[in-house]
Amino acid sequence: MFLGIDIGSLAAKAVLVDVGGRMIGWAVVPSGHDHPAVAEEATRLVLKAADVGPEALLGVVGTGYGRASIARAGRKVTEITCHARGAHALDAACRSVIDIGGQDSKVIRLDARGRVVDFAMNDRCAAGTGRFLEVMAGTLGIPLERMGAAALEATRAARISNVCTVFAESEVVGLIAGGEPRPNIVRGLCRSIAERVGAMAGRVGLVPPVAMTGGVALNRAVVAALEEKLGIPIAVPPLPQIVGALGAALLAREGQADGG
Repeated sequence: MFLGIDIGSLAAKAVLVDVGGRMIGWAVVPSGHDHPAVAEEATRLVLKAADVGPEALLGVVGTGYGRASIARAGRKVTEITCHARGAHALDAACRSVIDIGGQDSKVIRLDARGRVVDFAMNDRCAAGTGRFLEVMAGTLGIPLERMGAAALEATRAARISNVCTVFAESEVVGLIAGGEPRPNIVRGLCRSIAERVGAMAGRVGLVPPVAMTGGVALNRAVVAALEEKLGIPIAVPPLPQIVGALGAALLAREGQADGG
């Protein structure tokens, strides 16, 4: 079997595939601060889910923000390559991927074989990321998992002019004080994320069909805002947060087949 481990800033994901490339187990755990330990915990959980021991592993690829900490990984691969590989495995027609994680966001264009043709990445600040939404959820007093549903209750999108998390938070505080309904503020925040990702998509030259990966893909309002901004439908796989780990596992399998 082959293991992919994706250590993100907020969550660690592990996926196990068999020699045929079929996913047979997955696990998601909070990243915390001890990345080597969390990599082992994710591995333990995914092996338990598949009812196999570590001796069954023929190859391991690590990816993500904390990939350097994955001692078990024979190879470390960028999350851009892994998300592209995972999204293509789930839908061979996919030609572009929008990945919004905890600390960065990416737009990736693929060729017909799932290889990366071009990409743009925001990794210099938290704007337009899961961390951005996490901070805003705390400011609004809304559970993070309720943000998407709250935005869909809005009557309009409040204007959020700043993409910087610090200044946007100040804007949100001002909107609350001014009596703006919270759902309208959340929709405005989702629209601001869509504006930022839309700018990256313009640089890359987004080509449909488009898949969205990463934990933020679970937020229906962000997906809807992106579809409105880009003018195209966006497919969200059933488990968008594990797509990078799936891609890593498949790369581990392909590396073994190539003798690598």
